[in-house]
Amino acid sequence: MLQSKIDTSLPTRVSGLNEWYRLNSATAVLSHALASPDAGKLALVSSFGAESVVLLHMISVLKRDTPVIFLDTEMLFAETLVYQQDLAERLGLKDLRIIRPNADAVAEQDPNRDLHQSDTDACCTLRKTVPLQRALQGFDGWITGRKRYHGGDRAALDFFETEEATGRMKVNPLAHWTRQDVQTYMEENRLPRHPLVAQGYPSIGCQPCTSRVAAGEDSRAGRWRGTDKSECGIHFVNGKPVRTGETA
Repeated sequence: MLQSKIDTSLPTRVSGLNEWYRLNSATAVLSHALASPDAGKLALVSSFGAESVVLLHMISVLKRDTPVIFLDTEMLFAETLVYQQDLAERLGLKDLRIIRPNADAVAEQDPNRDLHQSDTDACCTLRKTVPLQRALQGFDGWITGRKRYHGGDRAALDFFETEEATGRMKVNPLAHWTRQDVQTYMEENRLPRHPLVAQGYPSIGCQPCTSRVAAGEDSRAGRWRGTDKSECGIHFVNGKPVRTGETA
């Protein structure tokens, strides 16, 4: 009698993980992802932005040697670079990988550092999307800080996803968290906030494309203000970059 072949494809594994962990906590999901062969070799991609300290702290507690990828676009706020250095030291992160855009590509495509003024998508591709894909080579998946309350395509976000464009797994431990959950975790663990948050920047990206947010505005209103763009494009749905939310 022939036995039916067991489906071990990534979409099937992702579906099973979401069913198994659908009522679990963020810590349980992250702990499983870091320890289980189902998820493979993972890296945390962190912007060291307004909410990033939550996942970074969890990583420091659960598995401090987890690779942490930080994309230094060379257009970031000085405050972000200082925060990144201070936070990595405070949390004792053992495998921080600072990734910068290819110098030759920058010299060719953005020699005057003004590409963002004429083509924001091309600038993000040059400084974030391409460097990230290069940094993720050799990894089976990556961990993000995306949450359902970011809205848009993330309103139905699951803990585990299949990134069809690359064949990698994406893990979103904080998918079900609310904004208050984030604040509570920071307060209970006495975690340092990004210094620009107190200055009116609830969402922080590259300096030229980030502005302060006024009272009553959406938290991401200061990102690429005046355009319909709301993300750099490092996340993919159906093989295409999406434009909502932030990484971590």
